[in-house]
Amino acid sequence: MASVTHNFMKLFRGSSSGSQAEAQQVPQKLTRRSSGLGELARLWESETPLCVLDLGSTSPTNITFFTGRAHKIYSEDLLVASTEPHLVTKDEQGNAALDSRKFLADNLLYPAAHFDVVLCWNLADYLDESLVRPVMGRLWSVLKPGGMLLAFFHTKDAGPDSPCYRFHIVGKDTLEMQKIVMRREARRGPTGAVHTAIIDGFRLQRVFNNRHIETLFRDFASIKFFLARDNVREVLVVR
Repeated sequence: MASVTHNFMKLFRGSSSGSQAEAQQVPQKLTRRSSGLGELARLWESETPLCVLDLGSTSPTNITFFTGRAHKIYSEDLLVASTEPHLVTKDEQGNAALDSRKFLADNLLYPAAHFDVVLCWNLADYLDESLVRPVMGRLWSVLKPGGMLLAFFHTKDAGPDSPCYRFHIVGKDTLEMQKIVMRREARRGPTGAVHTAIIDGFRLQRVFNNRHIETLFRDFASIKFFLARDNVREVLVVR
């Protein structure tokens, strides 16, 4: 188990100083209203310290938001973690898949009933199919009874190239969204130096309908849907 402070080293390992190419690729931030976040807002003002798990790309904005209110925040970027080469295996049909046991052996290592809130964001839509159900099962176990999880799902009107965003909490029901871009190792030069390239972020893997979402969260006590205007359904579930 590692707090957000320790996760900085893990999440940013292999990063280099910003090159001119990377600087040109800094994505623009968009703003959106979030009804689900608004439902959670009453918790933020609680005098009882909360324990929050943020499953998006590490956001200094979110860290400041919660620590400034005397809450504890942990951060794990599960999408980046899912790209580890050692996770690749084959299913019974011989198709490429990711080993969920290895994945959970390295990630989400928290005590049972540890968190009051999990910010799942759009993780399920972009995570490899073989990891979605195991991850949701682990999240159920690390949430406290009565704890809440917020997740975003694309609707059928979303295109396959819908960008994956990182989310920054900037108000009671307001988020800034920043498109995720990734760096990959392109080649090693004659001196051994690594040359990197900027590529697009994660691709949308699937679109869940309401029935699929309800099945995904069937072990939770309750589920509430919010339909947004940007081809996204927000889902707030209670453990």
